[in-house]
Amino acid sequence: MHEQERGAGPTDPDPDPEGRAAPGADAIADSICRDILAIHMDSYGRGADRVTAHVLDDTVIVILDGLELLPNEEFMIECGRVGAVSRIREEYQQAIETTYRAAVERATGRQVIGFASHVQLDEQRFAVEIFRLEPSR
Repeated sequence: MHEQERGAGPTDPDPDPEGRAAPGADAIADSICRDILAIHMDSYGRGADRVTAHVLDDTVIVILDGLELLPNEEFMIECGRVGAVSRIREEYQQAIETTYRAAVERATGRQVIGFASHVQLDEQRFAVEIFRLEPSR
């Protein structure tokens, strides 16, 4: 993985300097959902209808269903510029990666070693955030 210098990004909604992991799989998923949605709301000023998190071995998958878009994004899509909106959103997700990583690391108690993001802005609007965790010992 390559290191890249990044800006401070949005504020972590639930900082825990002691790094305690949430107990149990449901609590971990709930914590991830809550924090990822809070970061998303703080970043875009809009949310999603539903957020789900799946913790599967060394992978965390977060799905934000029913994305609420900004008026300028809606306008761009109506003008046939969905690709431009998708690219900007995906670039922004990469820019705030460190904030997302902190939320997942705090909830799981494990280091995130990889991150990928995808947004779909067709009729079924959603975003998927995928976190690869350091293998458990």
